[in-house]
Amino acid sequence: MHESHSAAGAPCEPDLPPYQAVLTETDWGSLRTPFGNGEDIPEVLARLLAPDPGIQVAALSELVETVNHQNSIYEATAPAALYVAGILTHPAAANLRAYRDVPIRAALLNWLASVAYDASDETVGGIERYFPGSLTPGTTMAAFRGLRPTLYRAVAPFLQDGHEDVREAAVVAALILAEHPALAEHRDHLAVHARRVLDTSGHGPDRRVAWNALAAWGHDVPGPEPFREEPWDCGPHSDGRGDLEPPF
Repeated sequence: MHESHSAAGAPCEPDLPPYQAVLTETDWGSLRTPFGNGEDIPEVLARLLAPDPGIQVAALSELVETVNHQNSIYEATAPAALYVAGILTHPAAANLRAYRDVPIRAALLNWLASVAYDASDETVGGIERYFPGSLTPGTTMAAFRGLRPTLYRAVAPFLQDGHEDVREAAVVAALILAEHPALAEHRDHLAVHARRVLDTSGHGPDRRVAWNALAAWGHDVPGPEPFREEPWDCGPHSDGRGDLEPPF
């Protein structure tokens, strides 16, 4: 994976590999999933670029079950996330879902936000209390968390997207990914977007992500923490299925 550099020569977020390379160069059959290995995942990922948005949404729903079943991180989760991040700019991501007039891109960003939350500091902190060692270098969780700067680089261009649903999904994903220390320089900028979510969003989990990010980064926050869910239902869009329900 290549690493980009600023004009001053300082390293910044690593470049995202081309989605075609992720699809063809990953040894999917060697990667664990909740139901065996990932040999069937390339076909699912390819359907995310179908011209029919119904097929795309069905593929994304299938991906939820395949690589982040029960909100867990598996070996196949990381390359799947890189692929989804890589197709955010693909023309097929602009397909509008029937009855909703919302681009598929919003659902892809919501999925990335949900997976990022499954590897967030809050979630991992809870896991570590019961299963110490999940962040040991070389573990599946540690490897996925190391990709957060790369995923952020793919999400950031949509922070000011013209479509409200895409914009909010991008903000939520970016706020979670920005927990990575290498992304600390982006937090003041993201705080502006977080406040906009608190001011305008009607979606409780998104508001909670925004509120928690501001609080964690030392910003003033309005009132008590919003939408305090049960521990098993506290990520953006819960387990990712909320945005995948019909009507498609």
